[in-house]
Amino acid sequence: MIWSAHPLAASAQQTAPATALPEVRISGEAPTDDYAPATSSVGAKVPTALRDIPQSVTVVNRAVLDAQGAASLSDALRNVPGITLGAAEGGQIGNNINLRGFTARTDIYLDGMRDRGQYYRDIFDLESVEVLKGPSSMLFGRGSTGGVINQVSKQPTLREAHEVSATVGTNSYLRSTADLNHVLSDTSAFRLNLMAQDTSTTRDVINNQDFGIAPSLRLGIGTPTEITLSALIQHNRDMPDYGFLTVNGRPTDVRRDNYYGTTDSRVVQDVTTLSARVEHKLSPTTTLRNQTQFSRYNIDSRVVAPNAIGTLNGNSFTALNTATGNATSLPLSSLYLRYSSRDRDLTDESLFNQTDVISKFNTGAFKHTLIAGVELGHENYNNQAYSRNNLPIMPVQGPVYADTPSTSRSTVGNLAQTGATTIAAYANDTLELSKQWKLVGGLRWDRYRAGISNSINSANTAGNTVVPSASQTVNFTSVRAGAIYQPSDTQSYYASYGTSFNPSLEQLTVTTGQQNLDPEKNRSVEVGAKWDLLDGNLSLNSALFRIEKTNARTQVATGVYQLDGDVRVNGVEIGVAGRITPKWQVFGGYTWLNAEIVQAAAFENTQGRVPANTPKSSATLWTSYKLTPAWETGGGATYLSNRYANNTNTSAIGSYLRWDAMLAYHQPKYDLRLNLLNLTDRRDYVAAIASDGGRAVPEIGRAALLTGTYRF
Repeated sequence: MIWSAHPLAASAQQTAPATALPEVRISGEAPTDDYAPATSSVGAKVPTALRDIPQSVTVVNRAVLDAQGAASLSDALRNVPGITLGAAEGGQIGNNINLRGFTARTDIYLDGMRDRGQYYRDIFDLESVEVLKGPSSMLFGRGSTGGVINQVSKQPTLREAHEVSATVGTNSYLRSTADLNHVLSDTSAFRLNLMAQDTSTTRDVINNQDFGIAPSLRLGIGTPTEITLSALIQHNRDMPDYGFLTVNGRPTDVRRDNYYGTTDSRVVQDVTTLSARVEHKLSPTTTLRNQTQFSRYNIDSRVVAPNAIGTLNGNSFTALNTATGNATSLPLSSLYLRYSSRDRDLTDESLFNQTDVISKFNTGAFKHTLIAGVELGHENYNNQAYSRNNLPIMPVQGPVYADTPSTSRSTVGNLAQTGATTIAAYANDTLELSKQWKLVGGLRWDRYRAGISNSINSANTAGNTVVPSASQTVNFTSVRAGAIYQPSDTQSYYASYGTSFNPSLEQLTVTTGQQNLDPEKNRSVEVGAKWDLLDGNLSLNSALFRIEKTNARTQVATGVYQLDGDVRVNGVEIGVAGRITPKWQVFGGYTWLNAEIVQAAAFENTQGRVPANTPKSSATLWTSYKLTPAWETGGGATYLSNRYANNTNTSAIGSYLRWDAMLAYHQPKYDLRLNLLNLTDRRDYVAAIASDGGRAVPEIGRAALLTGTYRF
């Protein structure tokens, strides 16, 4: 039997639509623990061979996630060079991500549908995480400047399988999951994924308590009409980490484990997502697919964290100057942190529907795979802010861990209410000119209409600059073009061009002075190569690219913005995934980014600077080796070079390097796995935050996780 890096098991977990799709060559039957996937749906809306997608794509599959003991989306994305993490800041909660130098906060998807909620995503119900790099509005609509992140759910299969696992770790880490797949008939199955955890880390005080349930029902498997119904219900009660403020342009030099905030701070998140997908085979070569997704996110945030660092004279606090990186000659023992509240109630609802026709046909000697569709969507977002007084002022070096003072009182603040409607039509054709040449081209037209109102504004409150209301209608046509040359079954070379757009109300929030601006426009040019080596068991890829935001919003005066900016990112990327030998696997990559704010108004003081949270070099590597049929060992590293927490580059963060290791014992009915995290116990910063002059969130210290999995 030929050992292969393209597992048939992956297709069992996520069955392709019952239609004729681009051919995927799979050599032999592979083990289910392969690191290299055969296909991805993120680059073409249907499962497509990676070699036929003219953009960089990274797929972190279940085998990699399990080997690393990953539990969250952030854990999964550590495997993707070119991605950097943010954290809780300002009005943002949940996963805040930069991709190739641009924010991807609202570019997260669940099974191809927008998942824009502000919550901390777990991966207990995911089969893989797909990352498509570069502007991709033709496929996904607004946003997607640096790319998109697609979470692929586990699907019911016609194979009885039940698995439960439990993890215990240092620092009171407890987590359990269950994955139960039950065959109902020859054409139907039900799957249930469960998660519960009570976790702490090496950071003082912080504790998270979460649970989730994800049921799914699949009917008509293998028949002309297939129906999939699924849900995700997740509850989080977490303590957000606002990290360390800047002193003299660097993160405060204090104990890594210091926690700055009140001990009763928490963010409670309730997430409900309901999905229905119907696929009907109209003919042997044409399929009609309709997918509907409703999501509701309720966020109750009661958080106290520092918003300034400075000196204290009696009861008088004097803040340092964030414009200079909080420059001071005073010792840390003379500095204090002023706390403020970040309280708000968020309600976020969205309803999206996509209808696609997928058809394969010929025109003369040319072969076409055409995907045409319509997307309809509506979103509502309400943000009720609160503020509290009489909050602590804490010494930097010796914070006191206590609840919010009983003398603190809460005041109702602004209620921002936003709604948005999306109407879009698109078509993408993959044209096979010959066995060696393919052309990919697509167009998408979006009509995005959004409006916002504020209860406290310049019309009813003296001195307030917030607009009472604002609305915006954007019509935009996105394009995608690519050429693929494949001289053999193991080589693929491509060139591609794509565009995207960012409306001012993209995130259903608005900054005063931006509400009447046209959308920002982005374009990308990429050339790359993909190779399948060692009889298709090891995949390599490389790419050269440029992404440019040609009319970036730039602030010319207080409350005044123009579309005169320019942000440019030139980059190089390489990646590897698969088996070097039948026993030795590897997954990793490297990205080099030369990012610059090429043009900006003098008022901002950012021209010529490096965009925030964009390291020049980032790399990741994970490898494992089967010592015997039962014993497996592995490990890897994640690296980020120096980066800045803000666009003015007054807050700098040093390089980041984390080493992890794994030892596993496998049996047919059970597995035992030990994961060691941050082996060298380096004090680094895992996330950068732009708010309050720049922040940095420390990485956890050395930790160990022991996981037992039982199959029945």
